[in-house]
Amino acid sequence: MTAVLPRLLRALDRFHATHPWDHNAHYHRWILRRLPGRFTGALDVGSGSGDLARLLATRAEAVHGIDADPAIVERARERTAPGAPVAFSVGDALEDVPSGSYDVITCVATIHHLPFGEALTHFRRHLAPGGTLIVVGLYRPRSRSDYLIDAVAIPSNIAMAWIKNKGRRVPRPAAMTAPTRPATMVFPDIVRDARLVLPGARPRRRLFWRYTLVWKR
Repeated sequence: MTAVLPRLLRALDRFHATHPWDHNAHYHRWILRRLPGRFTGALDVGSGSGDLARLLATRAEAVHGIDADPAIVERARERTAPGAPVAFSVGDALEDVPSGSYDVITCVATIHHLPFGEALTHFRRHLAPGGTLIVVGLYRPRSRSDYLIDAVAIPSNIAMAWIKNKGRRVPRPAAMTAPTRPATMVFPDIVRDARLVLPGARPRRRLFWRYTLVWKR
């Protein structure tokens, strides 16, 4: 399986280049289902083009999105309606988060760009008592179970791309224009380090090359 999978992934990459869809956005509604109906403040780390921040704003009094890439932050501002309770800033997630605490902190496909344990510690400091932290992250496959989940994801990914794009060639969504980086941490190390910082945290592998972590303070 491990010998065949890289070839399948390359073919998938070619297919996905002409039929792209946003794997991260797939988890946005999943995130909302794990949050209260209303809350005061939310922080979206690695906010990209702002899709999740705008969704959070349907429940929050105020949302702040932060991203290190100036170009994608400008796109987020352009795509956000005037008067929406959302602000975006360019900055380092470990240095430039506005002071204060948040009822909700989200971090989607971003934490692998940061020192993992340090980032979780930083998020925990900014999380209000009773608040919820949700991470959707990437991991580097290593074990047989990792590759099995990857293999299961391949036909699902093709089906989703075909359905969402109605079989047509389409340009990449705005959210997929931000700089990317491959994951380097393997899943067991993510579980170990997360539990050191967030007692009771239970990261779970998910489809489409992602894992999730939900932690309530």
